[in-house]
Order: sequence, then structure tokens, then C-alpha cells
Amino acid sequence: MKPFIALLRGINVSGQKKIPMAELRTLLSNAGFTGVQTYIQSGNVVFRSDVKDEKSISETISKAILKQFGFDVSVLVKTLEDFQAVFEASPFSEEALKKSYFMLLFDKPKLELAEQIMQLSTSEEQFTITENCVYFYSANGYGKTKFNNNFFERKLNIIATARNYNTMVKLLSLSAES
Repeated sequence: MKPFIALLRGINVSGQKKIPMAELRTLLSNAGFTGVQTYIQSGNVVFRSDVKDEKSISETISKAILKQFGFDVSVLVKTLEDFQAVFEASPFSEEALKKSYFMLLFDKPKLELAEQIMQLSTSEEQFTITENCVYFYSANGYGKTKFNNNFFERKLNIIATARNYNTMVKLLSLSAES
């Protein structure tokens, strides 16, 4: 059984798309995944599966959530190795890294769009767009920037889900333990 990390986009935000984590763990265990663990309420799941295809796993989770809770949720599934590679590819210094965000992309962005947007990066608000992640650092904090997850989704015309440095570290730790 191989470890995976699933990131659910937009659940338990401002009372929208409520999914209790205990119910999510039970749902995924019943769907055939083992060692299911969640981290905080924002849709971070670590588990093991014999299924090797991330897209198939993502579809299984999305369908189970739709059936159980009655709404669609975008689910990004990564292997532990792929998640680790995204984390290690961050372009930031150690100091900036600890205050950075990772906006994991559900699809590869168009190069011309990414290049246009990267021109907006400044020393105060730095970001790098790769084929699977927008690495973002704001000296003033994520809550005060216009360069949030929704901004990048609109500009790149793809779905993304953001996690901070601490969440990334915790998910890597949990998946290595499972």
C-alpha cells in the first residue's frame, strides 16, 4: 500500500461545504482506503491505497463526498513522493519559506499566462509559477494580499488549492508515519 495525500478544495470555509473530519475519515475508510488521517478542518487527508492512479483516487473521493454530503468538491491527490518534490522545489530562502504558501494546481498552466502573471511578482510579494504549484511569499502576510488562491485561479484559468508551509510540513510528516 502506497501513501497518498488528498487536498480538498474549499470545504469548511465560511460555513460552506461543511464536512466533519470524523465523517470524512469514516467515508474514506469505507471507500477502501487505509490509515486515513485528517489534519485540521480545511480538507487535508493522508491515507494508503493499493490503487496507483491519483486521478482515479481523486474521482473516488469526489464521488463519495457527493453521495454522502450532496455537493461537489475538487480533490487533488498526490503521492508522498510527488508532494515532497513540490515542497522541496520551493524557490524561497529558508526564512521566506517558513512564511510561504503553496497553491497546488490541479492542471498544468499555460506557459504564456504564467509568464504574464510572474511579471507582477515584486520583492514584497514574490511568486513563482511551475507546472504544478504557485509558490507564494508576501512580506505583509497572505491575508493582506490580492495574490491569493482565487487570483491565481482566475488568471491561470485552472483550479488550485492553497496550503501554508506548516500544513505542508505536517502532511509530509503524517504521510511518512502512516
